[in-house]
This record gives sequence, C-alpha cells and structure tokens, in this order.
Amino acid sequence: MDEMSVEFALPDAASAPDDVSVPERLQDLVIDSEDVGGFLGELAVFSAAAVSEAVGMNVHCGITLSRRRRTATVAGSTHEARLIDEVQQAYGDGPCLEAMRSHTTVHVPDTATEERWQEYCTVIAERGHLSALCVPLELDEGATAALNFFAPQVNPFDAATIQNCELYASQAERSLRLAVRIGVKQQHADDLQEAMQSRTVIDLACGIIMGQNRCSQEEAFQMLKKASSTRNQKLRVVAESLVKSVAQQAPIAHFEA
Repeated sequence: MDEMSVEFALPDAASAPDDVSVPERLQDLVIDSEDVGGFLGELAVFSAAAVSEAVGMNVHCGITLSRRRRTATVAGSTHEARLIDEVQQAYGDGPCLEAMRSHTTVHVPDTATEERWQEYCTVIAERGHLSALCVPLELDEGATAALNFFAPQVNPFDAATIQNCELYASQAERSLRLAVRIGVKQQHADDLQEAMQSRTVIDLACGIIMGQNRCSQEEAFQMLKKASSTRNQKLRVVAESLVKSVAQQAPIAHFEA
C-alpha cells in the first residue's frame, strides 16, 4: 500500500510544497505546538480536512487521549467535535472508548439504528452525526488515544476509506507518541521544579521558626507539620504564609501551630 500522502491529499495542498509528505506535516505540527493539547487540536483540524476531502463531505474529527494518572484530554476540529467526544466521556462508554480499550477500529455505519451504545448514538444522531469511525492510536508511556470521525450521512466510510484512515492513524500515532513523550518529560521537569520550590520555602520557614523558638531544624519542621495538619492546609502553603509575613516586615512573635 502506498504512503498516506498518496491516499489522502494534504488539506492545504495549494499552499504546501510539492515534496511535503503527511508524516513531515505531522512532525511540523509537533514542533509548532506549545504542548500536547495544542498538538491534539491541530491534529484534529488536519485529520478532519484530509478525511473530509476523501469522502466528499464535511467530517468532524475528535481526538481522545488518556494518560496514566491524568484525566482524558479531548480535542476537536470544531467545538461540535469536542462536544461529541465530551458527551461520550460523560456516558462512560461509546465507540471511541471501545476503540481505545480493544485497540481495534470501531465503525458505526448508522448511529440512528446502532444498538451498541444506544443512548449515546441516539444523542449524536439527533445532532446530525449519522455515522462514526473510531481508529485507535498505539502509544507508549501508559497512554492510549483514538481518532474519531463523525459524518453527516449514513455509511460514508467504505472499506477502502477505513483502511486509508488506519494507515493515516499509523502515521499520526508516531507524531502523537513524540508529543506525549515530550509532554511527559516536560511534566517531570515541572514537577521537579515545583518540588524544589516547595522544599526551598519549607526550609526558609523552618529557619524562621528556629530563630523564633531557638529549636532544632527537626523540631521546627515538626511544628510546621503540626500547623499544616491543624489548619488543614498543605505544608507548602503554611510555609509560604510564614515566609510572606516575614518578607512583609510583619513577623509573628512566635510561630504557633
């Protein structure tokens, strides 16, 4: 089978160089996006345009990404596309979620007569989305995702189109995998920075308590922990409050839990 750049024309082929392939465009989306959410939005727009041209009608594209210890992220080519996927998240089941769980493509030729996920399919059929195609993306880093296409006509996705969408997804997942990896590393860096900042302010607060109460660092830390528990506030918040009071030249005489 030829590359997807042959099967699906680039959505903005008129302005794109002739030698730019779909994988290269997808990589550019990763580079140009500030974060994973931004990339998902651009990917949804790009995907919707490609599939719309292939089937000859306006197709919405939603993307659902689920990462370990994080709630699902939903992006869409339009506000309506986001809404369709968010409704499915609210129901807790549907073709997209099934595609992510089973790692297989889920095709709903007619949402009005679909017996699986009947309530959800009835809702989107009433909104004019009469067919759906959900293609899973194989990722790593404990993540799963799916490309979800919704069309305004019954059964527009024939076997050839479905195969092309799966080929396209195999290329899109490489870029999404890269975006997720970058996002995970950035999150780790942000978490480390936050931890270091928290540690710094806690150490400063302990120093203040040591000076006020002429106690050891361990005793000061225990006083801070007791205050955190008593006030039902995070340790960092209590420490920041104490440091701020001193920085504003309004120190308390003695730190009290």
